[in-house]
Amino acid sequence: MSFIDPATAVQHLASYKSKDGLSVHELMDSTIRGGLTYNDFLVLPGKIDFPSSVVSLESKLTKNITLKSPFVSAPMDTVTEADMAIHMALLGGIGIIHHNCSAEDQAEMVKQVKKFENGFINDPVVLSPETTIGEVKALKQRLGFAGFPVTENGKFPGKLVGILTSRDIQFHENLESKVSEIMTTDLVTAKKGITLSQANDILRKSKKGKLPIVDENGQLVSLLSRTDLSKNLNFPNASKSADTKQLLCGAAIGTLDTDKERLALLVNAGLDVVVIDSSQGNSVFQINMIKFIKETYPSIDVIAGNVVTREQAAELIVAGADALKIGMGSGSICITQEVMACGRPQGTAVYSVSQFAHQFGIPTIADGGVQNIGHITKAIALGASCVMMGSMLAGTTESPGDYFYRDGKRLKSYRGMGSIDAMKKTDVKGNASTSRYFSESDAVFVAQGVSGSVVDKGSVKKYIPYLYNGLQHSCQDIGVKSAKALADESKSGNIRFEFRTASAQLEGGVHNLHSYEKRLYN
Repeated sequence: MSFIDPATAVQHLASYKSKDGLSVHELMDSTIRGGLTYNDFLVLPGKIDFPSSVVSLESKLTKNITLKSPFVSAPMDTVTEADMAIHMALLGGIGIIHHNCSAEDQAEMVKQVKKFENGFINDPVVLSPETTIGEVKALKQRLGFAGFPVTENGKFPGKLVGILTSRDIQFHENLESKVSEIMTTDLVTAKKGITLSQANDILRKSKKGKLPIVDENGQLVSLLSRTDLSKNLNFPNASKSADTKQLLCGAAIGTLDTDKERLALLVNAGLDVVVIDSSQGNSVFQINMIKFIKETYPSIDVIAGNVVTREQAAELIVAGADALKIGMGSGSICITQEVMACGRPQGTAVYSVSQFAHQFGIPTIADGGVQNIGHITKAIALGASCVMMGSMLAGTTESPGDYFYRDGKRLKSYRGMGSIDAMKKTDVKGNASTSRYFSESDAVFVAQGVSGSVVDKGSVKKYIPYLYNGLQHSCQDIGVKSAKALADESKSGNIRFEFRTASAQLEGGVHNLHSYEKRLYN
């Protein structure tokens, strides 16, 4: 038997009629296999000729917003409130604050995110020279910081006369003393019109905690904080507004008329992107809401959904959606497919809608069914630019709720927004969660979700970097240097896939062990 010269192995590949495996189009041909989800296939490996650290995960959230990482936290009342949204933005993603609360409470959470890290603080809290130290300490207790500019009239804007720092009041016992007695008057300031980069340089060199920005008349016009400079160094991938340099923040609303009032409060709080939160997005209610938002708040990007078909997507794109959320019944706490007989396997849904939406420049977000890094990789390979996570982030330190113990495990509650528990949570103006399922007028609730619990995952400050680095390694194995390249090369047919049977799925998991410990990161 004769053999071909091994040195020609690479050239010999040209003699094969097609590349190994299937193209994404062949894999997702529903006429052959029906609907598929993430566990039904694998991505075939490529060639590694670069370190994983060079892989860029920059991804489009909407037509106008780009994130450093494709991670979005779901608008669920056991997943995303202010703390989660802050840390998601710091780590390169974005948090979408839920609307199962009063409009005022939701707007306050948006404000907390926007105030957490500032560029120029354009509405600083100021003191009067006549303010007492007792009042200042009470203010510190309420706000969490103690560095305040002092103006002649105690108002902003006003003529700057001093600054009070935490060091000034730390050991001052006389609560009746006036601010004017202990404030610092030898100030380092910068002139109005200075760039943020220049102001940060002055702040860095001066070693001061605050840098007041004043106009030609000495009037305080804004403020820069050293703590924000530190955050810039610690979180270089943070998602920020190009204009204000504040953290990006999203929030969800429904499709009721009262949601227009809710949105007004959210916009005033500094909202960057709004998610219209409906389980079935193709409705006249959502279409009308999209049109209202684009007419009334043209600078606010709108993420519409949820959809799983091209026909649903088309209606929302025409209405003006800036991105689409894909998924119906695929979440770990969702029972829509079981109860309503309506939905679609998530892999097929992501592929079908993304292929259609991308023709119009509309990014898509895979919402639901994501359980691990591999699923994130597959969602992006199928066309999604970002993934929305609920159960993966539930149970982290930053998710709402308290920990409790059961059977020796530390747990947190996690519930679907279609669960009876969530739908029973009402506010003064109506029930936010029921409106998501068009159930606000129902005498009897029909649940489309369940309530449960998840194991403690620790802080997202460790968990998101684990997902980030894992996704980089996944791209490296596939042979692409960016999340965008993963999607593009998949679409072009260069990245190949393999359908896997139930036996293959079993083989790909942990098996044949008496016992084991599954630690994903340290």
